[in-house]
Amino acid sequence: MIRFLSSGVLICGIAGFLIGMNPSQPDKKQPPNIVYILADDLGYGDVSVYNPEGQIKTPQIDKLASEGMRFTDAHSPSSVCTPTRYGLLTGRYPWRSRLPVGVLRGYSRTLIEADRPTVASLLKSQGYQTAVVGKWHLGLDWEVQKGREAVLTAEGYGIKTEMNPDDIDFSREPAQGPKTVGFDYSYILPASLDMPPYCYLENQKLTDLPTGYTDGNKLETGYTGPFWREGKKAPSFDFYGVLPTFVSKAVAFLKKQSTQKPFFLYLPLAAPHTPWVPTNDYTGKSKAGEYGDFVQQVDAAVGEVLRTLAESGLADNTIVLFASDNGPYWRENFVKQFNHKAAGGFRGMKGDAFEGGHRIPFIVRWPGHIKPGTTSAATTTLTNLMATCYDVLGLKNRTAMPEDSYSILPVLLGKARQVADQPAVVHSSSIGFFAIRKGDWKLIEGLGSGGFTEPRQIKAPAGQGSKGQLYNLATDGAETTDLYQQNPEKVRELTDLLVKIRQSKTRVSR
Repeated sequence: MIRFLSSGVLICGIAGFLIGMNPSQPDKKQPPNIVYILADDLGYGDVSVYNPEGQIKTPQIDKLASEGMRFTDAHSPSSVCTPTRYGLLTGRYPWRSRLPVGVLRGYSRTLIEADRPTVASLLKSQGYQTAVVGKWHLGLDWEVQKGREAVLTAEGYGIKTEMNPDDIDFSREPAQGPKTVGFDYSYILPASLDMPPYCYLENQKLTDLPTGYTDGNKLETGYTGPFWREGKKAPSFDFYGVLPTFVSKAVAFLKKQSTQKPFFLYLPLAAPHTPWVPTNDYTGKSKAGEYGDFVQQVDAAVGEVLRTLAESGLADNTIVLFASDNGPYWRENFVKQFNHKAAGGFRGMKGDAFEGGHRIPFIVRWPGHIKPGTTSAATTTLTNLMATCYDVLGLKNRTAMPEDSYSILPVLLGKARQVADQPAVVHSSSIGFFAIRKGDWKLIEGLGSGGFTEPRQIKAPAGQGSKGQLYNLATDGAETTDLYQQNPEKVRELTDLLVKIRQSKTRVSR
């Protein structure tokens, strides 16, 4: 039939085809969406793909691992909450902040410095819609009551010491928070679910004023079970409804997204941190008590987010990262009672400089880029997100690259076995012990756990014995044999490198 077409029509058709194939006008591929799910106090051994012998089942997280890459040597930069969140969003080790040791409270002020680049602000500058839903725990610049402005001049007020809630004007929007560090949308709990004030803020505005009060719950349990502290609360606040609320808000955000604009969703869950408050649907479902039941509810929450991505047609172009902010608060009596090792085979628990305090589950899925069902032994830390985002987006100008972030993209793509250029990984414990990891070797500056496991701190006699601990994790992952005295050269090497990293204001090369 072509012979019946006019030559003009034929030429126009061919020209149109050629224009469509012109390599100088390629289709612009949409940058990948990023969803970062951060569990709270979830142990390495609480995820069944990491610990098949455990008493908790996590089929949704296990499925995510089967579809992406599971890391076996990933670490939080700190073994407690606030510092890790600072490190994850800024790409800096938390001891560089105004709070080098410890955690903030619900009435604390903003820890992230003004104008500090964050993962959220970076992605927003590249056209991403950014959102945080969940536990914030990075402080809010609560406004003070008129006439009480002088309290803000006290050194460390709101950072090293918590604000007095009587000084706060809850009717006014906090001056700084998620909005001022790069998030377009936010729905948050100020701090941990066991710290007042118990309330939500949406886009930095309280959804319900904390005019109520709770006397606390299970205060005698030693920070376990359905424990929460006394303090102010919103009258409508329901402790058992927090996890479902965060999932609902996250799902609602995802359903509003389209394939036309990339998005970043940071989803820091407040669970399974205390209070351990599984809803009725999950009570008794695990073999590890209230804690195990709550973990299984977290697993179901992850599954709901993943299903929403799939049903919305967003999954194929979305990087999903799943991690925990530190190790579990799981005392030895619980290990014996439930025959469940929440930290896996590692020593210690949350707060500690030992591996149980900071070695965490870490899983990344990126369809079409990360080979499904792969496992990586690369040593990495959660501060590496910023540099990885730079790499994923192909950004060349790296003048704002933070001191402690190194890209894991080559590892994810199967092009490298270790994180390039990363000189070491540094951890800090709840009472300020530093630990540095390079290759198989780990040095802890101090004696004792440095955290919640007794003894927390041991003082060696003056001029006698070790000042720290040294372990070879390749042969002693459980840190049972201290090699400090036998390897003075390794101690010196790691000590010098730790000093160099701590004193440097730029990235240290390998």
